[in-house]
Amino acid sequence: MLKIGIILGSVREGRNGLAVSHWTLEKSKAFSNENEVSYELVDLADYNLPFLGVAPTSEQATAITKWSEKIASFDGYIFITAEYNHGVAGAFKNALDFLKPEFKDKAVAFIGYGGLGAARSIENLRMIVAELGLASTQRNVNFSLITDFEKMSNFTPAQFHESELKELIQQLTAWSGALKTIR
Repeated sequence: MLKIGIILGSVREGRNGLAVSHWTLEKSKAFSNENEVSYELVDLADYNLPFLGVAPTSEQATAITKWSEKIASFDGYIFITAEYNHGVAGAFKNALDFLKPEFKDKAVAFIGYGGLGAARSIENLRMIVAELGLASTQRNVNFSLITDFEKMSNFTPAQFHESELKELIQQLTAWSGALKTIR
């Protein structure tokens, strides 16, 4: 069985990513055979990570270990990313910098939300994940704050995003399954 982690990369209070993450989890389960793929939502806000390079408190050292172990437990990932100032959220980039061997020879897909569907954040992440040893899917899903959110905060995704997610899931599970054979 493949284990896919849906990683919510924003820690901002009132973030739209929580609704996007729950939608992704629900729809991903519906598009997959539960005997072949399991999904788990991982919220970065649940990990009190320090800035990389700063001596961690004992609580933060424990959080680093738990973060590493949780990420290592998956065969593939869906990164839910916001776009802040045309790039990936700083907290998410910092969290990724604590990891490398945990990602080796695994696959990742991207779901973004923002003014332009977080397209620039996803481009930024593609460079980062390549260095981390992840293979990224061709398909991603981009949610616009203008068209997929009422008043830029109530998540109301357009129906066509479901077919995009289905294609993303097909690509991610194919890559995750293939890469599992070489780990």
